[in-house]
Amino acid sequence: MKLNNLEALYKNSGATFLKPISELAHKINSIKAFVFDWDGVFNNGHKFGSQGSSFSEIDSMGTNLLRYAYYLKHASELPIMALISGEKNEPALFFAERECWNTSYSKTGNKLLALEHLCENHSIQAHEIAYFFDDVLDLPIAQRCGLRFLIDSKATLLFKNYVVEHQLADYITRYSGSNHGVRECTELCMGLMDQYQHAVDQRMAFSDSYKLYLKRRLEIKTQWFTQKDSKITRVE
Repeated sequence: MKLNNLEALYKNSGATFLKPISELAHKINSIKAFVFDWDGVFNNGHKFGSQGSSFSEIDSMGTNLLRYAYYLKHASELPIMALISGEKNEPALFFAERECWNTSYSKTGNKLLALEHLCENHSIQAHEIAYFFDDVLDLPIAQRCGLRFLIDSKATLLFKNYVVEHQLADYITRYSGSNHGVRECTELCMGLMDQYQHAVDQRMAFSDSYKLYLKRRLEIKTQWFTQKDSKITRVE
């Protein structure tokens, strides 16, 4: 799909581009990692006691398709996939392991420490990261990353205004975390890479390409980290 048609499709749905879509399409070419907050991004932020907060399979499929689209565009290279959460959520840990994500950070009150650790651990720069976030705790990361997607909430009017005024996001979703804002973003990213139709066609056919991608994905063993005092430490 042409960029102007893609932009019109998303704008007509109620989404907001804070930068020209051509700039987003240019930026995504240099992205090497997709990093997600958890609460308010994969869900509405409600907690169920020690059980944590849930996720949707619709969003899960979106992240899988995004990885595959990246794999198709970048000559069978897999992107780095990471979660950075300020709390410990058992569903988040389950999700990261099931989906074979590279890294999961939990109980990281200072998320900038996790960002710096992720960059060092994977030999990447912050401008090579696409970040998906929703609230104040995420802003130190959003300030540094190359591509930023704010998952909207109708309640956070002043926060959204702050993000816009300080140029801390490139795109604001139409849908919230409880209404599949992640899927909205992942499909947009696939469109920016001009890989949506190709990825869906290959997935629908369960092609040899997709089978090889799955094999490569399953080889990834998720690493777990948390913050202790002012340091990021490995969780065995």
